[in-house]
Amino acid sequence: MSEFKLGKIERVAGPVVVASNMRGARMYELVKVGSAGLIGEIIRVEADTATIQVYEETTGIRPGEVVERTGNPLSVELGPGLVNQFFDGTQRPLPVLLDRGGAFIRRGISATPLDRKKKWEFTPTARNGSNVTGGDVVGEVPETVLVKHKVMVPPNVSGTIKSIVDKGSYTLEDPVAEVETGHGTVKLYLMQSWPVRVPRPIREKVPSDNPLITGQRIIDFFFPISKGGTAAIPGDFGTGKTITQHQLAKWADAEVIVYVGCGERGNEMTEVLETFPELKDPRSGQPLMERTILVANTSNMPIAAREASMYTGVTLAEYFRDMGYDVALMADSTSRWAEALREVSGRLEEMPGEEGYPAYLASRLAQIYERAGRVKVIGTDSTKLGSVSVVGAVSPSGGDFSEPVTQNTLRIVKVFWALSKPLAERRHFPAIDWLTSYSLYLDSLEGWYKSHIGPEWSTLRKEAMALLQRDEELREIVMLVGPDALSESQRVVLEAARMIKEDFLIQSALHPVDSYCSPEKTFRLMSLIMKFYNRMRLGVDRGVSLQRALDVPAKEEIARAKIHPSETFEELAKDIETRMDQQFESLSSDLLEKPAA
Repeated sequence: MSEFKLGKIERVAGPVVVASNMRGARMYELVKVGSAGLIGEIIRVEADTATIQVYEETTGIRPGEVVERTGNPLSVELGPGLVNQFFDGTQRPLPVLLDRGGAFIRRGISATPLDRKKKWEFTPTARNGSNVTGGDVVGEVPETVLVKHKVMVPPNVSGTIKSIVDKGSYTLEDPVAEVETGHGTVKLYLMQSWPVRVPRPIREKVPSDNPLITGQRIIDFFFPISKGGTAAIPGDFGTGKTITQHQLAKWADAEVIVYVGCGERGNEMTEVLETFPELKDPRSGQPLMERTILVANTSNMPIAAREASMYTGVTLAEYFRDMGYDVALMADSTSRWAEALREVSGRLEEMPGEEGYPAYLASRLAQIYERAGRVKVIGTDSTKLGSVSVVGAVSPSGGDFSEPVTQNTLRIVKVFWALSKPLAERRHFPAIDWLTSYSLYLDSLEGWYKSHIGPEWSTLRKEAMALLQRDEELREIVMLVGPDALSESQRVVLEAARMIKEDFLIQSALHPVDSYCSPEKTFRLMSLIMKFYNRMRLGVDRGVSLQRALDVPAKEEIARAKIHPSETFEELAKDIETRMDQQFESLSSDLLEKPAA
């Protein structure tokens, strides 16, 4: 029983409960509501009355029932056992809830997020007498084959290690070290907790000049995101937001992936659970679930828990960032999260803002996205770096990018991948519109691409983008006056742009090879297309007919090249270039021989 005086329910309005006799309660304190012990969080305090948002279905709760305070904010448990796990928005382990209550979660059911009985192999890395501070690593646990869990000193603890255990197997509740602080001795465990609404401390944020390689050609080549960056994927229904998020979660070169399914369909989360264990990480060859944490609050689950799921996900990401890992957080979708804010705000009778969303929508979105970044983490090692990249999907009604969630998101993020309904209807996937999307990381990442991929990367990108923009201008002319108004050189631009769109930008998420494209292969594929364009343009200028240039066999070879494995792609590219040169030289020779004939 709680040491605090019990409150009493006065009013119930959906997920919002008002309780009296709550003097001394604090904002965001965790409480248990009613005889079922439903989990809730205090979101308003006035005199001895507290307003609570409940993270479970409140049907059947009535005035007069008790409210029990816990004295603690909503927190997550951080320790071995997080990776390859599936949680709900308040970090309840869904596999455990399935065993206890079936496919649908029963009200009031609870379970500890991390397994208290399982033993983990702990290897100490610190010694007795060592001075430690918050963030320092005292030992390691091989959590999965891809993630080595680093047991850290909690951020608010510093002192001298009084004792530390030997290498061996320990549970999460076994103390592994004792630290002598100025206020007494503190025991360290494999596990610690942290309030989800409080960002974990850092030493400082640093600029990021390393891209987050996603394996998606249009993103990596035209609109890249840096490690520690922020991006938004807005799009209408059916444009492929979730599939794009899945592709990023599968192939992004982050060391840990946190995927938050916020208000999405249950079958989409099921697809993640079924496919991720079968897919192999292209860099390690291990199953993708070995580096993935899933947080799910699907559309049929309590709406108030959606709001918590985003904070839960970003806190888990920050924890692994503090170990020195590059972490990517995928949030699908922030629109459903904002809808939860709107519903709770309406129950609180707050003054509505634009389209009924609360006036604080922009600041709440910023609270999530601003926790991203590449940082120097706390601890004795002042050079240790980690990052959290945040990619949020937005679902504007009717594809209207002027609605509040999209607009407020765009003011915060630095990468905009706009999904286009017309592209999706033409079965062009990923349906990212290259004319309206943008990345503000291009300048900072240019040096990395030049040194790691090729010095011509930036020039090639600019030439390809200019070609796509010129293509759009010419298509407007065709719509006005017809195709006959175009010259041969202008038709060359249209054909080259078609090659970029069909042979480069279209990428199959279901193809075993084309699903992931390395940056080296991306660069060489585009260089092949642009070289074909230049040879075609030069040939047409010399009098070769456009149709003969398009009939060159190398064009078909380039079209098939994207499904060629990355490992041997360079050899294929060189062969295609050689044959392309020979075929265009043959066309030019034929043209010169005609008058003599």
